[in-house]
Amino acid sequence: MFKTVRRAFQIEDIRKKIFYTFMMLVVVRLGSQLPTPGVNPDYIKNFFAQNTGDAFNFFNAFTGGSFEQMSVFALSITPYITSSIIIQLLTIAIPKLEEMQREGEDGRKKIASFTRYLTVALALMESTAMAIGFGRQGLLQEYNFVNAAIVVLTLTGGSALLMWIGERITENGVGNGISIVLLINILSRVPSDLNTLFERFVKGKTIAKGGLAAIIIAAIILVLVVMVVILQDGERRIAVQYSQKMQGRRTYGGQSTHIPMKINTAGVIPIIFASSLMQFPIVIASFLGKGNGSGIGSEILRGMNQSNWCNPQNIKYSWGLVVYIILTVFFAYFYTSITFNPMEIANNMKKSGGFVPGIRPGRPTVEYLTRILNYVIFMGAVGLVIIQFVPILFNGWLGAKVSFGGTSLIIIVSVILETLKQIESQMLVRNYKGFLNN
Repeated sequence: MFKTVRRAFQIEDIRKKIFYTFMMLVVVRLGSQLPTPGVNPDYIKNFFAQNTGDAFNFFNAFTGGSFEQMSVFALSITPYITSSIIIQLLTIAIPKLEEMQREGEDGRKKIASFTRYLTVALALMESTAMAIGFGRQGLLQEYNFVNAAIVVLTLTGGSALLMWIGERITENGVGNGISIVLLINILSRVPSDLNTLFERFVKGKTIAKGGLAAIIIAAIILVLVVMVVILQDGERRIAVQYSQKMQGRRTYGGQSTHIPMKINTAGVIPIIFASSLMQFPIVIASFLGKGNGSGIGSEILRGMNQSNWCNPQNIKYSWGLVVYIILTVFFAYFYTSITFNPMEIANNMKKSGGFVPGIRPGRPTVEYLTRILNYVIFMGAVGLVIIQFVPILFNGWLGAKVSFGGTSLIIIVSVILETLKQIESQMLVRNYKGFLNN
């Protein structure tokens, strides 16, 4: 990794792209410190102090602490991520969008435009809900239409600006801009999380106990990182053989290749979907100023709150963890089933004269691919659950109370690996160009 970065800085074009990306990220972090006009900063801090570990901490981690400070980038790029997922799912469900996606560059540009419009619409709805829901409870210094409108426009504009910055990084910088922005937001929370772990498990302890705790924490993080790397890069390769065809005096085909099936086909999407579905009722209850009572509804909300899972003092609320695991596995199967179609792949192989050795073309190939796909999805889902479960157990059982979880870890590792691969490919292209120019 360090060798790749060092070589990249030696190439002028790539060095300029890295510097451009860095400057854009500086703008992102500066914007994260700018307060939204008309907002009471003490309210949101007290809110987080009273709701440690719930849905808003998950959201705050994705915004790099901007939400906790209620800055102009408080919504961050979460509306864009949500709109991208919605458009991607609609592309599978609506034939017109699916056809548009297959049109090539023009179709992708149209879909990208739909994603932008939906992003602004979602940001507008989220900022309106926050201005009204929290504004009535003391978020605004003076709750009136003008102040609420200012907050809505500021948060919506901030989210749109971050989307624009992400697209500019993709075009003029290195890596996927949206992923890079999300990465820097998550990384900005790591120092405070490490400080929390130090205060909780190391500070004030004897050298032996503090050192042992530090070693255990480092070992857990290292093991999780290795698991994420294996999960992201691991794949099941299905051998494919193409039969030879004679056309005139030439022979076509006859080569061997493979179909790669990534273990973690769905990426971090199952965790995001499951977490969002579990935390959505808590968010709505917070907007309405409810959820702290003693009725059955409040008990259900406490069970859906991650801060109560694996807590020895409230072990009865850990049923929410079981539901969360089931949802993660379900969404892993669901998302992969709409992005990987065994029947379509089998038909394309048959048309091209390809076949899996030992498996007859047609329906037997479809059944074979489906069986392998289900096995791969299950292994990937189990890996996701383990990576996400360890931080939850750490927070609940030992009271670590950090926002750095499995979702954040998967995003950090996957984005870094993907960015390094893109840098390597750009260096490779440059070497080819230099060879051709000579």
